[in-house]
Amino acid sequence: QRVDTSDQWIVERTGIRERHRAGPDDTVASLSLTAARIAMAKAGVGPLDIGAIVLGTATPDRLLPSTACDLQALMGAHNAAAFDISAACPGFIYAIVVAEGLIASEQADTVLVVGAEKLTTITDHTDRSTAILFGDGAGAAILQRVKGGDRGLLSTFIKSDGRLAPLLLRPGGGSSDPISEKVIRERSQFMKMAGREVFKHAVLTMAEACDEAIKRAGITADQVDLLVPHQANIRIIEATAKHAGMPMSKVMVNVDRYGNTSSASIPLALAQAEQEGRLKPGTVALLVAFGAGFTWGAAVVRW
Repeated sequence: QRVDTSDQWIVERTGIRERHRAGPDDTVASLSLTAARIAMAKAGVGPLDIGAIVLGTATPDRLLPSTACDLQALMGAHNAAAFDISAACPGFIYAIVVAEGLIASEQADTVLVVGAEKLTTITDHTDRSTAILFGDGAGAAILQRVKGGDRGLLSTFIKSDGRLAPLLLRPGGGSSDPISEKVIRERSQFMKMAGREVFKHAVLTMAEACDEAIKRAGITADQVDLLVPHQANIRIIEATAKHAGMPMSKVMVNVDRYGNTSSASIPLALAQAEQEGRLKPGTVALLVAFGAGFTWGAAVVRW
């Protein structure tokens, strides 16, 4: 599909230069499996060590059963409870909060947290306001109880405001308006977004989330070594960094390479930051995201 735009227009307004599309045989579960295997290898755990799988996604392979259960079967993680989290772009942060609760309540000792999306399947490629933004991808992490020391999660914060749902939503295709000729004709199975309003709320809520997570962690903003924001738009990232009082040199940015991958965004950024040596033992990272719902959240972690 071609839309009335140009590379210069896209880069100037979003910072996006390229995005990735899953192959015809790729599923959200198979993308998640690849990410999970990398995370497990780094953590030194096997499939049977995992007590729970929490998978954040806005694009499940099907509505029933969960993609997490498909992932569990592919992994052979027979001891794990598995379920999806539907929180849009902050899905990975929401999943971290759930995993933290599972560990604290002794439901599980080892939790696999995944953020994975095939956003290109719900993107209207004739709509310039959204066609240029979204890509596919997956990332994963292993969470376990900290055994001594001060590394790990220092704080988490999540919040939502469902009154603003009409500003960013996928109107058709669910149980209230199932797939039909009408839905296909209206193209309402695809995402719709009021860009300016979403931008404004993203900046405000990500600022709130940063402030609250830093406060709950008992640290100051200048003690944060790396800001890892949701990769939606370079202008939102710059505004969030400015509010947090952090120079862009302390901000992880890869929106130019992947576009907006929703719940996969933060784990993909974390993986790249670690590969580049920007995340080392003791690094204090602030993760923050905003998405449809509206939902938003942040977490402070000492790597």
